[in-house]
Amino acid sequence: MKTPARLIAIFIAAQPEELPRSVDNVRAMAGKGLEGDRYAAGIGTFSNYPGKRDVTLIESEMLSTFEGETGKRLSAAESRRNLLTRGVRLNHLIDREFQIGSIRLRGLRLSEPCTHLARLTQREVLPGLVHRGGLIAEVLCDGVLTVGDEISELPHDGDHQLIDKS
Repeated sequence: MKTPARLIAIFIAAQPEELPRSVDNVRAMAGKGLEGDRYAAGIGTFSNYPGKRDVTLIESEMLSTFEGETGKRLSAAESRRNLLTRGVRLNHLIDREFQIGSIRLRGLRLSEPCTHLARLTQREVLPGLVHRGGLIAEVLCDGVLTVGDEISELPHDGDHQLIDKS
């Protein structure tokens, strides 16, 4: 039997370009983001660009794949994503609602690597994380996210199972 999909780390950064710091739990705010994070405060590097960006997620498996393919390590904090997951295919959650612990989210779009991320980390992220750099999601309800929370998909008619529960 497989281990359930989980939230395995949480990162927030109060200021743009600051390396995000790990926290054990954080308050999620509907339509805003994570308390203490630059994007919830409206001061993130891309805050003035169109589109919501309440929270970003990345698969721990993709960081391992990146290291295996490039020989370069990119830490979860360096990825500049808020939530590190295990056991869930984030790309399949675009336009889908899902839940982490008691918090409901909606996947909006891929969080593709950009020149800003490459400038803050390493140039290999540009080709190495294309289509696997994570997910940008909207927070749909208030509550607390905690490391170890289970990730579950919410029912959606006619779709395949996205999180492996076997």
